[in-house]
Amino acid sequence: MGEFRMPSLGADMEKGTLIEWNVKPGDRVKRGDIIAVVETDKGAIDIEVFEDGVIDKIIAQPGDEVPVGNVLAVIRTEKEEVPRVEVKAVEEPKPEEPIAKPVEKHIRVSPLARKLAAELGIDLSVIKGTGPGGAIERSDVEKAAEEKKMAKPVPLEEEVSPPVTTKKPPVDLSTRMRRAIASAMSRSNREIPHYYLETHIDMSSALRRLEVENQKRPIKERLLPVVLLIKATALALRDVPELNGYWVNDRLDLQEAIHIGFAISLRQGGLVIPAIHNTDLKSLDEIMEKMCDLIIRTRSGHLRSSELTDATITLTNLGDTGAETVFGVIYPPQVALVGFGKITEKPWAENGMIGIRPIVSATLAADHRATDGHRGSRFLETLNRYLQEAEKL
Repeated sequence: MGEFRMPSLGADMEKGTLIEWNVKPGDRVKRGDIIAVVETDKGAIDIEVFEDGVIDKIIAQPGDEVPVGNVLAVIRTEKEEVPRVEVKAVEEPKPEEPIAKPVEKHIRVSPLARKLAAELGIDLSVIKGTGPGGAIERSDVEKAAEEKKMAKPVPLEEEVSPPVTTKKPPVDLSTRMRRAIASAMSRSNREIPHYYLETHIDMSSALRRLEVENQKRPIKERLLPVVLLIKATALALRDVPELNGYWVNDRLDLQEAIHIGFAISLRQGGLVIPAIHNTDLKSLDEIMEKMCDLIIRTRSGHLRSSELTDATITLTNLGDTGAETVFGVIYPPQVALVGFGKITEKPWAENGMIGIRPIVSATLAADHRATDGHRGSRFLETLNRYLQEAEKL
């Protein structure tokens, strides 16, 4: 028997709330299937299963708050005998249970809307969603609650409380996320001996090549400068692999695959860092496509658990905010973080001549237990070299 446990979706996560199951006992699952949705401090996350088998027993129920590592369900693996008892269970007519859950399972609804509906006593199955793909959103629930109230002409006095409760959840989510970020960053500053390096990179050549390439494309398919930075970072990690890994049990656990965690800020505040898997093997177009996809799904609350747990290094880019330099805090157990500021025109001396060039500040925050400044400096120099040879990206 395999045990499907509450995953750790980050160094700051201690527990999660099970929102819904996408499976039931007897269902066959395979590695990579999304079988549950869990609400964390980062929002609702689609949880994948990592083995093939059959769901044998559901242990946690929707609404349960489960600590990381606790069992959520038991899975019968392929090698084990499959007792055909469930077939009988299916054949026996059970009049008492009018099987209402399968219908509710297919309803697409945001966690906030689901919570709000429960609080207001609204039946989700009668609401028509207006979100993406017909998903029910908070506004749909509020509208349904309003209509329900209007339809009841008689007792109104005790129904006055729902509007007050309505405003609490978003504040709570934001607060929880800030608390989680504070916890992770406090741990990082407490446990990781950081060292910081900075270099300035002339982006003239890279931006020229990008402009030529973009002129051949329709607007929707054009590449952003940050894609060059992501790919150059991934290639530089191939040459300086000591920065790509985790510090676990007092030793550096190097990772062969390069999964760059790309920091995405949320509109309501807060930060989520999903991974672009195998970044060094992807083309610029593939990175652009993946980055856009992650931004959309991060902000709509549809990330997969593997995207939150696999990052081997973090990249943060403040190019669109106006800040010229960022000195980041490493996200444990990773051992490095790369930061890019806004590309700005600056005086630049080269071969005895001074000119105006587009310059970007590239910083490295690294764990002194894993590497030292010499190695970090080599990484930044390699990064610079790749950006001067953008045709190789």
